[in-house]
Amino acid sequence: TEKFRSKDGSNIQQFCPYNTKEDCRTVYGSPYACEKTHFRRIIQPHTDVTLGDCSYLDTCRHMKTCKFVHYALDATPDARNSSIISKQKRLLNTKPLHSKVLFPPQWINCDVRTFNFEVIGKVGVIMADPPWDIHMELPYGTMKDDEMKQLNIPCLQDDGLFFLWVTGRAMELGRELFQLWGYRRIAEIVWVKTNQLQRIIRTGRTGHWLNHSKEHCLVGIKGNPLLNRGIDCDVIVSEVRETSRKPDEIYSIIERISPGTTKLELFGRPHNRSSGWITLGNQLGGYNILDPELKKRYDAYYPAQ
Repeated sequence: TEKFRSKDGSNIQQFCPYNTKEDCRTVYGSPYACEKTHFRRIIQPHTDVTLGDCSYLDTCRHMKTCKFVHYALDATPDARNSSIISKQKRLLNTKPLHSKVLFPPQWINCDVRTFNFEVIGKVGVIMADPPWDIHMELPYGTMKDDEMKQLNIPCLQDDGLFFLWVTGRAMELGRELFQLWGYRRIAEIVWVKTNQLQRIIRTGRTGHWLNHSKEHCLVGIKGNPLLNRGIDCDVIVSEVRETSRKPDEIYSIIERISPGTTKLELFGRPHNRSSGWITLGNQLGGYNILDPELKKRYDAYYPAQ
């Protein structure tokens, strides 16, 4: 390995997941972009930003006429003149978007139907992928509509977002539950399913009349949470994996829209556990609680566990 080791150390540069410095600053709530590599948008008179990004980025051979958005490496340093620095210092002294301490992955193995949600406290985001009874034969147990309605979701949030995965007949039920729990539906994310060849799946295992090649995630809002708006779109194109496993992209979207908040996932499995998240489900095996306040409430309500 020494023969092939770089003489001047590694020259690998990481790309910022938010692409541009403007989006990076917005997501982190900082006047400075991170130290990773960024790109800048090339907007020309004929560019139509509603069309989205060109697949060829800055290597497009038709940039003089192509109406899609192109990108180039952004090597410009953040401005450092005295007036801007003074303004940036003032911004840095203001409170961040959210100041709650976040913890590594936490989880509790439980029956979500009977677990006391008041133990969790208040969270900024909830995501749930319930085992809906969609009147089809499924490889797992399902929940009745009334069981879903009886969940004490309202105690978990005063201000926040709820991401609710629905399919088939659950699409109407999900909207009904939002209204019951005190949420207003503001968006709907569509996951277009692809196979390992990145082709749309046309022979899905669900669907009474047409094969389902997509799933829907309803987004509800409650109160007036602090959010980053206009960063992501409402379509995910991603490969199908294990049964009922959702795309990892949803976690990135949620983190960008509500950075720095404690998040709760209901009906989660081991692969769902993530930093900043509390996962509840009946396949998690024991519990891992790092938040001392959460541990205190849990021990008080479940002293024998």
